[in-house]
Amino acid sequence: MKCVFVTVGTTSFDDLIACVSAPDSLQKIESLGYNRLILQIGRGTVVPEPFSTESFTLDVYRYKDSLKEDIQKADLVISHAGAGSCLEALEKGKPLVVVINEKLMNNHQLELAKQLHKEGHLFYCTCRLIFKKCLLVVEGGDKEILWVAGGSQLGLKFC
Repeated sequence: MKCVFVTVGTTSFDDLIACVSAPDSLQKIESLGYNRLILQIGRGTVVPEPFSTESFTLDVYRYKDSLKEDIQKADLVISHAGAGSCLEALEKGKPLVVVINEKLMNNHQLELAKQLHKEGHLFYCTCRLIFKKCLLVVEGGDKEILWVAGGSQLGLKFC
């Protein structure tokens, strides 16, 4: 079962949860070959209804003592730009797309995402662009290729 794990940590990031759980986003995720989406929604007010069909499962929860199990079974992690969430995914060697919360003032998360992107560890975007700019992941060797807008590609090496 190919899995996408989305985490917002202990915060709330309703825009991200709403974006990835929208029907057209679920179709896009499934069309990319994933058949499970796990949402860790934190304190958010957007609470998608979990469901399971023959071809796709959506699981939703607020918190767990540890996210390690969900990160470990994920083929792709989509995360807010919190340092803990980013480092945990990267330590497990998981492909990571960081979504910047544009509503935050003095956005230190953007600085972290830019630096980790510059070093080749992750790809970052906003909610508006997550399904327009990225999320076609082609696995191969020790690299993941994220296809981005205009058909260009970004090869990311995951430690």
